Amino acid sequence: MVHLRKSMLLLVVVAAMASVANAQLINPALQCTANAGVPPIVRAEGVAEQVGDLVLNCTGGTPTAANTQVPQVNVQIFLNVNVTSRLLADPWSEALLLMDEPGAPRPSGPTPPQLVCGGPGAPLDANGTCPIYSTGNPAETYDGTTGGFVTPPPPPPYTARPNIFQGRQAAANSIVWLGVPFDPPGTTFTRILRITNIRANANQLGVSGTLIPSQIQMLISVSGATSVPINNPQQVVAFVQDGMTFTLRDSVGGGYDRPAEDTYYQCYSANCGAFRVRFSEAFATAFKTIGTVTQSIPGAIYNTESMLTNSAWPTVSGRGNVGIAGRATQATRLMARFTNVPAGVRLFVSVSNVGASGGNAAALVGTDSNGADLADFGTSFLTGTGAGDFCASHPGWTVREVTLDAARSGWAVWQITAADPFQIGSIDFGVLVKYTAQTSAGLPALGTAVVNGTFAPLTTVFTASATAPVPRFVDSNPANAFTIIRCETNLLWPYVTNQAGFDTGMVISNTSRDPYGTEGQEGPCTIYYYGATTGGGAAPAPQTTGTITAGTQAIWTLSSGGNYGIAATPGFQGYVIARCLFQYAHGYAFISDVGASKLAQGYLALILDWGGLNRTGQTAEALNN
Repeated sequence: MVHLRKSMLLLVVVAAMASVANAQLINPALQCTANAGVPPIVRAEGVAEQVGDLVLNCTGGTPTAANTQVPQVNVQIFLNVNVTSRLLADPWSEALLLMDEPGAPRPSGPTPPQLVCGGPGAPLDANGTCPIYSTGNPAETYDGTTGGFVTPPPPPPYTARPNIFQGRQAAANSIVWLGVPFDPPGTTFTRILRITNIRANANQLGVSGTLIPSQIQMLISVSGATSVPINNPQQVVAFVQDGMTFTLRDSVGGGYDRPAEDTYYQCYSANCGAFRVRFSEAFATAFKTIGTVTQSIPGAIYNTESMLTNSAWPTVSGRGNVGIAGRATQATRLMARFTNVPAGVRLFVSVSNVGASGGNAAALVGTDSNGADLADFGTSFLTGTGAGDFCASHPGWTVREVTLDAARSGWAVWQITAADPFQIGSIDFGVLVKYTAQTSAGLPALGTAVVNGTFAPLTTVFTASATAPVPRFVDSNPANAFTIIRCETNLLWPYVTNQAGFDTGMVISNTSRDPYGTEGQEGPCTIYYYGATTGGGAAPAPQTTGTITAGTQAIWTLSSGGNYGIAATPGFQGYVIARCLFQYAHGYAFISDVGASKLAQGYLALILDWGGLNRTGQTAEALNN
């Protein structure tokens, strides 16, 4: 009897252990593992850069029983920078949570349709969520159908099984999805949750000062009616690097190795002054096209400014048009922003690239001050006036004029129309400088024009927005574009006198009129006196002549003055410097007794400037006397 009781007790223990082991075999614990897919390189200049998707692969747990509502959870992500995904209807975002990769081809069987929670066929309940009732098969929970297969059916109209859920902005760096049905997949199926359409302010981190690039990180939390443990909840979703470099090149694409190409003389009209602005990618995907309106396969790499998007997705009442979620407002745009352009100067830019590498191409889209032109939404247009192809030395450059404002600032914006994500390239645009010399009027004004080469549009909006363009960028450092310098000759007469019975006659000749085709120049001369008058009096004050035209001379004596408004300076003795606002000025002095009856001496004025001009275009012996 005792032996029988012991045997019965042993059987009970063995049966209990087998039951526990069998339960554990059938229903292993739910477990999700996070990964970041393909973390892209993003532009440090960017404020709304697309980061990589975060994917949860979940296995185990007990699937929801048939005819039972699937339990709901809250899913929330956090970045270490601001989330700048576009708001479709504040606070509802373009950020999406996808269940089981809807729209992605399957190894076998039909591709499940994409069904947006809140859209037609998947209405919201009073709590703003989309209840799902299980069929008993966890693989069908998010199959995108609008009709139910449960028996009896759930309360109408909640018979749908949506698979796309719209997030809402929870904080500057966070997106949340509330009340998302989560059905544990069990042992024969892997549940996939994909967080997509996340944009981030990469400029907050900037470029790392070490060999390791700055990293944008995403953290994910899932909480609610079902416990969802996550392995590796923190993931790197992007690496931050400079997006491009901006340089200036001469008109044929070389370096600025000929000073005449970036320096212009005030006294010479410029009809075809030319240089290039060059935008160079720092990595292969820095320049992107806008993409299409049906980039809707989850996990696909499109290498465009748009992310996951499908124009067929619906508008959800109170939450905005999900059909524009993920879509960029424009392709990569490149801006040349000109400032401090000297008065009298006109600028023209090429309507397309005049040089490129790496498969890049672009077209002018406007002269908007920040490069946005949101109404354009990616379609090229031309603004302003100006002829095409008027510069004979650059026959391939069709140009448009840059409109300059009262502060002498103007903008040119080009949009990328072609880019190769597997090459690092550059793209050049032509700039023409045009002005008519009017030295007597001080035109063009002297000074240095500055240009900033940046991505566009520029922004001061560094958080999520419903109206700011995507992508958008911060400004860059300026570079000197070209300089207008004075046409000038400085002459020195080392000794002149109108004392002790002597007088000095003086001449300034404007020799810019010649048989060599030199463009005639004109301008005044300012005469400076250094010495004293009779009896030790002060030297005369400087005086400025009238405009001395090409081929004429200013002639005067110290005692009597002369033409072009030169006044007499009687009793002066010393030296004279003349500063003439034209090139090719030459001077002469003739000293004699009054009346030139006894003696005389003449000499050429010394030219104080560096002798770099060659009007004949020839080389010959130079005796320099």
